[in-house]
Amino acid sequence: MFRKAVRDFAQKEIVPIVDECDVEERYPVHLFKRVGELGYLGNRFPQEYGGSNTDTVTSAIMAEELAYYSGGIFLGLYVHVFLTLMGVAYFGSEEQKKKYLIPGITGTKIGAWGFAEPGAGSDPGSIRTRAVKEGSSYVLNGTKMFITNGTFADFVVVVANTAPERGSRGLSLVIVDRDTPGFTVSKKLNKLGMRASEAAELVFTDCRVPKENLLGEENKGFYQAMKTLTEGRIVAAAFATGMARAALDLALKYSRERVQFGQEIGKFQGIQWMLADMAVKHEAARWLTYHAAWKCDRGLPHFKEASMAKLFATEALSSIAAEALQIHGGYGFIMEYPIQRIYRDCKLLEIGEGTSQIHRNIIASQLLDF
Repeated sequence: MFRKAVRDFAQKEIVPIVDECDVEERYPVHLFKRVGELGYLGNRFPQEYGGSNTDTVTSAIMAEELAYYSGGIFLGLYVHVFLTLMGVAYFGSEEQKKKYLIPGITGTKIGAWGFAEPGAGSDPGSIRTRAVKEGSSYVLNGTKMFITNGTFADFVVVVANTAPERGSRGLSLVIVDRDTPGFTVSKKLNKLGMRASEAAELVFTDCRVPKENLLGEENKGFYQAMKTLTEGRIVAAAFATGMARAALDLALKYSRERVQFGQEIGKFQGIQWMLADMAVKHEAARWLTYHAAWKCDRGLPHFKEASMAKLFATEALSSIAAEALQIHGGYGFIMEYPIQRIYRDCKLLEIGEGTSQIHRNIIASQLLDF
C-alpha cells in the first residue's frame, strides 16, 4: 500500500515537472512541504516529533519509487532526510530536535549535509574547515563543496575540525543556520547530471554559532557521520535500484516498439541477452538492498552489507543505464528521450556516499577483520 501511495504521488507531482527541472537546473522546493504533508519525510523518526517511526525497509521503498521518476528530485529529499535529519535524530539534543527535526519533518525547514570540501572527500582527516571554541560560541572558517540543497537550505550540518592534531578523530558536527553572519553561498554548481537538484559551494568566514549548535559530542563527528552514512548507504542502494528499474523499463518499451529488418528489435537475440543481463543485475541489486535493510531493522550487523548493497546497486545502475542507452541507439543520445537523463544522473551515485573504491576497501576490511 505504501509503495502504491508513493508511486501515485510521484506520477502526479513529479512526472509533470521532471524535464523542466532538469533543463533549468532548478529544484522544486515546494515539494518538501508537499512530501511533508503526506508524512513521507518523517517515516524514520519518532512519533513525538511528528514522524511515523517506520523502518529502513519502508525508507528503501520510498527511495526506490521516487528515484524511479527522477534521480535529481529525489536527491534533494534524500540529503534532507537520510543525512541531515537523521544526524539530528541520532545525536541532537531535545532542543535541537524541536528546532530542526520537527520542522524538517513537515518540510518547513530544509537541511543540507556539509561534509565534502575542495580538498577532502574520501579522506575525512583532510577536512580543513575549523570550528574554534571561543567562550560560548564556535567560530567556523572554511569551505564546503558539492553541497546538495546548499543553495536554499535553512540550515546545514557542518563537519568541522575541532582538534586538527587528531585528524579524523578530531571532527565535530555543528549546525549552522542560513542567516548566520559569515555564512555565504559562494556559487551554485553547474553539473553533468542530477541537474534537477541544486549543489553549491559554501563558505564560512568567522562564522560564529552558539555552542548549543554542537551536534552530539565534540570530537566524535567522524563516528557520528559514519553511523548516519551507514543507513544512508542502504537508502542510496535503493535510490540506485529505482533508477535502474526505470532504465530497464525504458529499454523494454523501446525494444517492443522499435522495428528494424521487419521485426521488433526485442526479437533479436543480441538485444534479448542485453535485456536479460540488465534484469539479473537489477534483481540482484534489489535483493542486496532489502537484505541490508532487513538486517538493519533487526539490529543485526549490517556495516558490510550496507557497503555491498551500495557498491553493487550503483555500479549495476551505471551498467544498466549504459546498455539501455545503447539499445535506444541514436535516439538515446537525443535530449527528448528520458534515458539520456538517467545516463547522466547515474554516475553520481558511484561517487557520493563513499566511492565504489572506498566501499571495496570497507568490504575487504570487514572480510579480513582488519
